[in-house]
Amino acid sequence: MFLCAQILYAMTLVSKKNQQTDERVIASATEKGDIIEVTLRPKKMSEYIGQTDVKKNLSVFMEAAKKRREPLEHVLIHGSPGLGKTTLANILAHEMGVNIKTTSGPALEKQGDLAAILTNLRENDILFIDEIHRLKSPIEEILYSAMEDFCLDLVIGKGPAARSMRLKLPKFTLIGATTKLSMISSPLRDRFGNIIKLEFYKEEEIRDVILRSAQILHLSIENDAAIRLSKSSRQTPRIANRLLKRVRDFATVYENTDAINISTVEKALSSLGVDELGLDNTDRDILITIAEKFNGGPVGLNTIAAATNEEQNTVEDIYEPYLLQLGFMERTPRGRMITDRARKHLRLPEAKNQLLF
Repeated sequence: MFLCAQILYAMTLVSKKNQQTDERVIASATEKGDIIEVTLRPKKMSEYIGQTDVKKNLSVFMEAAKKRREPLEHVLIHGSPGLGKTTLANILAHEMGVNIKTTSGPALEKQGDLAAILTNLRENDILFIDEIHRLKSPIEEILYSAMEDFCLDLVIGKGPAARSMRLKLPKFTLIGATTKLSMISSPLRDRFGNIIKLEFYKEEEIRDVILRSAQILHLSIENDAAIRLSKSSRQTPRIANRLLKRVRDFATVYENTDAINISTVEKALSSLGVDELGLDNTDRDILITIAEKFNGGPVGLNTIAAATNEEQNTVEDIYEPYLLQLGFMERTPRGRMITDRARKHLRLPEAKNQLLF
């Protein structure tokens, strides 16, 4: 009865929780309350730039589902923040002509929260769960029978008088999005029929994203300016759109125009502390600290965090991945080391007596 009461409560009052966002200009977390961010999202597959292979495969899957008059098989989308997981989920709903209900792993605190959402779905609807790797185990277990058998298993009563009850659910599609695929349990991961990985974008694709966003924002931007901006966008559309809006602010205030040229982009990025590879002041501070204070490493993550006045998790989860991707930092058994490529980019002298492994 307790679970049933939870379901009834959740059906009348669904709690919504705001997630923490990163305040970096080049952070790929979604800006809170950013209306423009929503309007820049493509709504059709034909408007979605990049991810060519993913689009081709999904088009086949959707066409097959339509011909069989079945819901699209469950989809798990994983990739770095800002690559378009949420956008792709909404496009799938639009292309399939069905409704989509959106929630997130942290927002589902009780079994009743998820049960209420599932029981309110209609035939062929899409349920999108962002950050699905953060689902609690008891809540995740409800999804097993819901995904496989389209049923909701409930336990009524306690002790010897307890009995199970199975509620039939309409056939639906679950789309899960995650930035950490390894944190999703095998039983849940194996129930997805389509597992899709979003890759980082090519420079020309990011340029096309910037040109499209500029058109939506009624901005005039030169091709050279769009190319320069794409180089600093970390191969991520969300960062590209964010930088474009910040450059627009500089153009509005200092030049009183909506026309963006290469000079405007250079001045804006210089003021924001973003270089041609997308590194910001904190990225450079971490690399310079390792190079100058610790002779290039190896140095422990705790030491780097203390020396740069940053939290350890912040350094490891936000800054380090891109530095590793660029080949500017190495992980060794004894700690982190700066590479010659980073020294060349930052114009630092070569290391002396650096420990080798």
